[in-house]
Amino acid sequence: MARIGTYPATFEDRKSISISDLRKWNYLQPDSWRSGTLSWSRRGTVHSQISFCVDMVTTGPYLELSYNWQQQPIHYKVKLTALTSNLGAGKVWYFICPQTSKRCRKLYFKNGYFQYRGEGYYEKQIQSKYYRHLEKTYGPALRGDQLYNQLHSRYFRKFYNGKPTKRYVKLMAQLNAANSVSERNLMLAMSR
Repeated sequence: MARIGTYPATFEDRKSISISDLRKWNYLQPDSWRSGTLSWSRRGTVHSQISFCVDMVTTGPYLELSYNWQQQPIHYKVKLTALTSNLGAGKVWYFICPQTSKRCRKLYFKNGYFQYRGEGYYEKQIQSKYYRHLEKTYGPALRGDQLYNQLHSRYFRKFYNGKPTKRYVKLMAQLNAANSVSERNLMLAMSR
């Protein structure tokens, strides 16, 4: 009898909080105190939800998180720090991880707390050789519509200074690879 696979949790599967999301939602405005909720859903059903507030009024700005994990209330603060941008305009905000004290732009949920990513895997790192082969061979055919939409997006530049751009050449190579895959071969590969 075959054993049950033990697949590690990937970063794509973990819940995360991003500085860029907080900035996009206007939580990082100077001299402000804002609160909200963040929820994660799977197939349209909410399965996790946390409350948070961002305090930018104090001298040490922070993100305060409140949620329940395994029927226990968890409540803690994550410090925020800003560095001046290397472009000379504005600030770049970072979290200070409450577990490791490392500066990061995204916190991942692990062992009951949101923390720096540490060790873990991305989806591509744990794919089997067969799946990597399928992705390499038939991936462009499965992403054909997405590639076509990228090619015809509003501000896509095909040529610069009379020469094709690297992005255009790469997209055309992927589209040609997608068109070279026969439908029969694709169906045979999918049926395995």
